[in-house]
Amino acid sequence: MEYKVQCIGVLTSGGDSPAMNAAIRAVTRAAIYNGIKVMGIYRGYQGLIDGDIRELTSHDVSGIIQRGGTILKSARCAEFRNPEGRKKAYDNMQKAGIDALIVIGGDGTFTGARQFAQEFNVPIVGLPGTIDNDLWGTDATIGYDTSLNTIMDCIDKLRDTATSHERVFLVEVMGRDAGFLTLNAAIAAGSEAAIIPERASVLEQIEEAIGQGRRKSKNSSIVLVQEHAIEGGAQAVAKIFEEAHPEYNTRVTILGHLQRGGSPTAQDRILASRLGIAAVTALLEEQRSIMVGIKNDDIVYVPFSKAIKQQKDIKDDKWTAMHILSI
Repeated sequence: MEYKVQCIGVLTSGGDSPAMNAAIRAVTRAAIYNGIKVMGIYRGYQGLIDGDIRELTSHDVSGIIQRGGTILKSARCAEFRNPEGRKKAYDNMQKAGIDALIVIGGDGTFTGARQFAQEFNVPIVGLPGTIDNDLWGTDATIGYDTSLNTIMDCIDKLRDTATSHERVFLVEVMGRDAGFLTLNAAIAAGSEAAIIPERASVLEQIEEAIGQGRRKSKNSSIVLVQEHAIEGGAQAVAKIFEEAHPEYNTRVTILGHLQRGGSPTAQDRILASRLGIAAVTALLEEQRSIMVGIKNDDIVYVPFSKAIKQQKDIKDDKWTAMHILSI
């Protein structure tokens, strides 16, 4: 007998990112368009364990495409990491009549989804929802463009103060273990340097950043620091700056969760909408344990194992471009 998806559960998990709502909207409406029932699972995997599940209608997702955050809420869930928690989640999924899942999140979300799919033979498709843009196999992740624009706007404002007071501003940027946000924001905002984990020696990067400012014969600079490039983040870099060059008037700005919020850009809304529809299509094609991504403006299917385990590379030409443009 041919298997047909009749009810899809959708959840958002891990850190929120702009345009998650646009993705929820697209999944819901694409499913309804294809005659499939949609169940919203609130607070990620925790909601699946707790049975916090409600049906979504087209009206429920009306007027949310422009909103940041996620109407389904999000949560970290330690309980889902153990077999007992996953069994509870599966039992509640069965009770709700859900026979396939669409999960929106990042590396941790997909790791949990992959294990859950293997244990209970559940068809699961993932949407890359993370500001970090660190998932292999997709050119962009949902929320990345909005976050990048937020960082750029903050740096533009900080530069006014840096110039007025002849200061070096060290700006700490999110990104988990990846420097995509940091490097691209540095290029977009005309920063003097970026310190990222993908480059071998952080101390060399710091010295190079100091040298850039000295060569330009000026006392104001903006240096972006990826949050985990060095233990202690931008505060640790500031200490190194001050000890090596006390002549610099150094200030630290940690952008923090500002980077996650705000109304999503057009690019993120379009990406989330396309990927949401593609996720439903993938389930109808009997795909499972895959992430739906975008490559050269084409929809692609990437196995969870590759999306999670393979490292996405920082392009050398972008690193070079930042240095050329900062002279």
